[in-house]
Amino acid sequence: MSAFAQVLASGVATGCVYGLVALSFVLIYKASDTVSFMQGELLMVGAFAAVGLHAAGVPLALAGVLAVLAVALLGAALERLALRRALGQPHLVAVLLTFGFGLVMRGAVASVPAATHEMHRLPLPEQVLVLGGIVFASSHLAVIAATALLVLLLALFFRHTRAGLALRACAEDARVAALMGVPVARMHTLAWALGAGLAAFAGLLLAPISFVHLDMGLVALKAFPAAVLGGLYSLPGALAGGVFIGVAEALAGLALPEGYKDAVPYALLMLALLAFPRGFGGRAA
Repeated sequence: MSAFAQVLASGVATGCVYGLVALSFVLIYKASDTVSFMQGELLMVGAFAAVGLHAAGVPLALAGVLAVLAVALLGAALERLALRRALGQPHLVAVLLTFGFGLVMRGAVASVPAATHEMHRLPLPEQVLVLGGIVFASSHLAVIAATALLVLLLALFFRHTRAGLALRACAEDARVAALMGVPVARMHTLAWALGAGLAAFAGLLLAPISFVHLDMGLVALKAFPAAVLGGLYSLPGALAGGVFIGVAEALAGLALPEGYKDAVPYALLMLALLAFPRGFGGRAA
């Protein structure tokens, strides 16, 4: 029972990271009707930026904040300079642009010898907490708590701020929102910035669980199915899909032979989509 609880906590923590990246997919898709395939690289860049800033002498907390802000500005700049030109073009144009930018970011990080030749980890205090006789890693509980706090802040932002309400209006119907005076172009930029910042924040949360390395952005391959599972239009659904995949993956690693862990979440994803074609957060037309 203790092992089951520990594995469950690990799965929920990893699922929270998947869910945050899935949230970044959904934010961008709702605002601009574009799937961004550079979210994994943005996650990796954010983690490396925090590591680099901290190595340069910046306090860890400030390094994390600056890394998230820098990646958010990078997402906004890419939208303003290049991705905005893809509006009105076939969807494949924007997809290929984001894929290309992801490769450029990966190549830029790979050009730094320390990024490819060494494994890095953010120096967070690692402790063990005993609750009810069950041992939990403090990093897993911290990831869950940080995700819950961020989701609460996002909910307040989308419900009680003018920018949040404007983003929701653009996601509902950009043409009508423009007629009502909402600056749609600026909202698109804000959506890409928020999506990039969320991916970078997910990278900071993933760093205590795994090392910071060039391939850590591959978690986006599991976050995108989580976004699809959530319906691609629902922020709560995306987070639920991420936790679902994280828990399923962790339990599969506990109960099944080696090698099945990575396949089981996708098999469950297919079954769930057969039962809920619009995803957990989908809605009828």
